[in-house]
Amino acid sequence: MMRVLYPGSFDPITKGHMNIVDQATQLFDEVIIAVLQNPIKKSSFFTLKERLEILNKLYCNNPKVKLITSTDTSTDLALEHDCKAILRGLRGINDFEYEKQLAGINRDISDNQVNTICLFADQGLQTVSSSVVKEIFYLNKNISKYVDPIVEEKMILKGEQNK
Repeated sequence: MMRVLYPGSFDPITKGHMNIVDQATQLFDEVIIAVLQNPIKKSSFFTLKERLEILNKLYCNNPKVKLITSTDTSTDLALEHDCKAILRGLRGINDFEYEKQLAGINRDISDNQVNTICLFADQGLQTVSSSVVKEIFYLNKNISKYVDPIVEEKMILKGEQNK
């Protein structure tokens, strides 16, 4: 079975992320989405538990998608789950430079056992990021172009709870 690990914070998951997952399910037998806490960011919009709940709703009917969360590194998770590659989404040239560095480090710390595969989101989704979605949301603007209705509903509910 060909598996790929798609790690990220997914805070929130965007239509760009979902497009990468859709593409990956056409290429791999199983896509393991690893919902992780970004150690660089001090706070998050959704808790890990909330993000897993959202992803479970989005992918409950897709047998090719498996969800996990962990505090391990992406390379350790890839090796643990028998993934030969880590999947990354690219939006543009800036992402490429960062992902190229990360790919080299991941390959090195996995003793050349884990490679990196990059996919581009569809053209209309390449400007979408979780950070931009949160910023638009905080400005009380419509985010429906950028996130699934399930995500939008959860963000609105969370926003109302935090008022």
